[in-house]
Amino acid sequence: MDKQAVLEHLQREEPFLWINPECRSVDRVLPKLPLQYADILDAETRLERFAPLLADLFPELEKSRGIIESNLQPIPAMAAWMSDQARGHLPGQMLIKTDGNLPVAGSVKARGGIYEVLLFAENLATQKGMLAPDDDRRVLAEARAQALLRRYTISVGSTGNLGMSIGITAAALGFKAVVHMSREAKTWKKEHLRANGVTVIEHAADYTVAVAAGRAAARIDPLTYFVDDESSQALFLGYSVAALRLKTQLVQAGIRVDRDHPLFVYLPCGVGGAPGGITFGLKQVFGDAAHCFFGEPVQAPCMLLAFLGGFSSPRSVETLGLEMDTAADGLAVGRASGLVGQMVRDLVSGLFTIDDDSLFRFLEALYRTEHIRIEPSAAAGFAGPYFVTFSLPGRTWLQAGRLSAYMPKATHLVWTTGGRLLPTAEFTAMTRRGADASLTFLNACC
Repeated sequence: MDKQAVLEHLQREEPFLWINPECRSVDRVLPKLPLQYADILDAETRLERFAPLLADLFPELEKSRGIIESNLQPIPAMAAWMSDQARGHLPGQMLIKTDGNLPVAGSVKARGGIYEVLLFAENLATQKGMLAPDDDRRVLAEARAQALLRRYTISVGSTGNLGMSIGITAAALGFKAVVHMSREAKTWKKEHLRANGVTVIEHAADYTVAVAAGRAAARIDPLTYFVDDESSQALFLGYSVAALRLKTQLVQAGIRVDRDHPLFVYLPCGVGGAPGGITFGLKQVFGDAAHCFFGEPVQAPCMLLAFLGGFSSPRSVETLGLEMDTAADGLAVGRASGLVGQMVRDLVSGLFTIDDDSLFRFLEALYRTEHIRIEPSAAAGFAGPYFVTFSLPGRTWLQAGRLSAYMPKATHLVWTTGGRLLPTAEFTAMTRRGADASLTFLNACC
């Protein structure tokens, strides 16, 4: 499919799969990147150093001793339902990563957001002579360190979930916390932040404007640290740690990942930080046996547009006449992260787009079959196995990569990204909408 045909699909808001022609073997790509495997290990070590402090700050982390991680879970009932909808068997086993249940922030943003806040706190206290490399990080909760942290503000621009991660953690550590929220942000997320001591500044514009406003405000205040979702290496590395944990979980589950047992991972994508960081980690850990696909709403396919036009100055989806009018608030982003794109442009196997009706249908089906709650954004990945298995671009790609014969031994991993903190009334309304919806993307897939 040539570039013009892809752009026409995007303008018509049609679900489809795009295969990345620039995807290369990890041996050719990873050595040239500015971040390496050692950087992931460093991030993991820092999170482990802070685990005792996090366990003290958040009672829900007591059981895990301060480690923030989600379960890897088989979903056989959901997999059977998915096969029924396609009127064809989806080969391989189906799993989900339940990041919607992550402690503290309740979304995939927990790892990256919390990591960057901890990194800033560590650097600040070290610079001020209050923290030595081998010190227990719980000294940051003591009076002298708290007097320092209270002088500083941590701010971020967000459609919701990153703001929850940054705001709640920063406030718990003792910082002033400010979240600039775009028009897509849900009211309950704003209320949750305020209830946790976070200042919420509402903007009647989209995500890009909210980020720009937060960045501008921080620029004139030397005591404000801005977490820049569009260009943060710290966020990216925090997200990438998930791949190390996933490797351990797969080994514990007895699941092989190699050439004969490929791993297909389907990641919802907004600005790109979380799926990009996870993809970078997965490729470091599993090499070419991992195949990563990003899922975006048809109304906000900013990453796919950036793949088409380049990452040095990514285009906004508004240039295509798209208004980001999607219930997937976490994915309602107009312009992709240039940093993330440059890191993973040769690592991502493909991107697909999906309509809101299908998101709600998947949300309802997952709850009904497996009793797992997710938000609409988190449902985007469920379209991935259909596109890869049944669509013409997917079948062609499998054949070209000599993967077709290995599909019965494949693992499909849908990375769910948010949902635990959804108010019950909101979630009930979503399941009702989903019960009346159809998987309309299947018309373009199967």
